[in-house]
Amino acid sequence: MTGPPAERSRFVSAQEVADRAGVSRSAVSRSFTPGASVAEETRRKVMQAAEEFGYQVNDLARGLLAAKSRLVGIVATRPELGFRAHLAAALVRRLIRRGSVPVMIDTGSNEAEMSAAQRTLFGHRAEAIIILSGSPPASFIELARRNGQPLVLIGRSVPGVDSVLPDNAAAGRQAATLFAARGLRRLGYVGSSSGTPSTIERGAAFRAAAEAAGAHVVSVMAEAEHGGGHNAAARLFAATRPPEAVFCVNDPAAFGVMDFARSEAGLDVPGDVGIIGFDDVPEAGWPAYDLTTFRQDPQIMAEAAVDLLDRRQADPDRPAENLRIAVPLVVRRSFRPDPIPAPEGPIR
Repeated sequence: MTGPPAERSRFVSAQEVADRAGVSRSAVSRSFTPGASVAEETRRKVMQAAEEFGYQVNDLARGLLAAKSRLVGIVATRPELGFRAHLAAALVRRLIRRGSVPVMIDTGSNEAEMSAAQRTLFGHRAEAIIILSGSPPASFIELARRNGQPLVLIGRSVPGVDSVLPDNAAAGRQAATLFAARGLRRLGYVGSSSGTPSTIERGAAFRAAAEAAGAHVVSVMAEAEHGGGHNAAARLFAATRPPEAVFCVNDPAAFGVMDFARSEAGLDVPGDVGIIGFDDVPEAGWPAYDLTTFRQDPQIMAEAAVDLLDRRQADPDRPAENLRIAVPLVVRRSFRPDPIPAPEGPIR
């Protein structure tokens, strides 16, 4: 028998491993199938030959034969932005540990890109789909349901579909209550012009609680990123009586507000204006921002989503679950409430 070549222009086949080990092709297959019947000496020979060749099982072919894919589609609009990027990374790690093959699908920014994303996702018969917050169109959800694919939504909810959401309303109410407790009555809210369900919940709860406490809220909708926050701050701080505190729909928008307040408006944070964000992305802890914010834990969100997926696959007919995950306040320099609230655990 000759040894394995130093370089190859194609993948090693199971037949080559079988020839190397001196066993049948089916013995190679059984050796790599958990629970299959195979003699221990045969398995040892197969594994030795596989290691020498660098052989890996063709899971794609196995999936085709079984008419079942191990692909799990992660669908998002602009998945590289803010918290979404950290959540996508956590989902990828969790799905790999599960034994799945995660595939990131960016829905794109126009109809042609969305159609291409749909063809890719559904043409490869993904075993399940996880749709992130942002604005993937409802057509993705409807297609998944028509195809009978297990589906989990993160950051949005649809009747009859499993979902995981941060407790947006609780965060919005808490931000308003904390500002009011410090005697701040002129408040600003920087929301998202995309109008996603989570951001709508967040803003509505903040405004309602602030107004109930006797505060006046000026809301500005903008792109939920640094540039959008910067532009929103220009409008907020141009007023004759600018806000004393601002709640932002997410951390990148809060960074933009803070940078404008300091560099353009000449304001001290938090001396002249307090700022609270949402998400607790790593940059929130940087000394340049030191942002007080509500923490979405990407690991907790990913674990909850995959748990829902497992339960759905085990019992396809069970009622849909809607999980709300607590978002504890992380207190830093940009706003320090008095007293500092005790941290909360996840709601399940």
